[in-house]
Amino acid sequence: MFSIIQAAGWPIWPLVACSVLALALVIERFSSLKTPKVAPPKLLDEAITVSRASVPSPDVVSQLEQNSLLGEVLASGFRALNANPRISEDDLRSTLEGAGRQAAHKLERYLAALATIASAAPLLGLLGTVIGMIEIFGSQAGAGGAGNATGGNPAQLAQGISIALYNTAFGLMVAIPSLIFWRYFRARVDGYLLTMELAAERFVRHLNTLRK
Repeated sequence: MFSIIQAAGWPIWPLVACSVLALALVIERFSSLKTPKVAPPKLLDEAITVSRASVPSPDVVSQLEQNSLLGEVLASGFRALNANPRISEDDLRSTLEGAGRQAAHKLERYLAALATIASAAPLLGLLGTVIGMIEIFGSQAGAGGAGNATGGNPAQLAQGISIALYNTAFGLMVAIPSLIFWRYFRARVDGYLLTMELAAERFVRHLNTLRK
């Protein structure tokens, strides 16, 4: 593999950097988008259960906030109700919507970078191929002289073309997995956002029963 990278020349190094960055982003997103860290299935029911009669204590709210992203959204409702027991339903809903937007921003973190790598990698591979082809044909024409534009060793020319095409191949090798993982994470984030939106709507109705 290292010999191929050496043969492909300097244009392949940006692709190598993109591949390392893409791998790091994929690992980070897999770690951050686990269900227990985003929206534990039973968290909403537990939050409603502990607040049947009144708003929980600040310690319980802090634990809820540290539980997950959904916990942050639910905790914002408890904090708003603690700060103003007579808060209106619209203000309460706006508070949860604001917390939801912050959670959505965290869920979508680095997805734009992964999409950029998926889009740029084939172009970087094509750039490396074009540069390699220019150098190859330039050297072959120079070796052939004015009377023989096809001078030089045909085998060397074919080898040079194959080496130049390594850039395109490597660009696709980086772009295709990046695109697949981006679409996977995008779908997963959309699913989490829908879950959190439905949970927040149900939680607002519950908090309305606690307002004084």
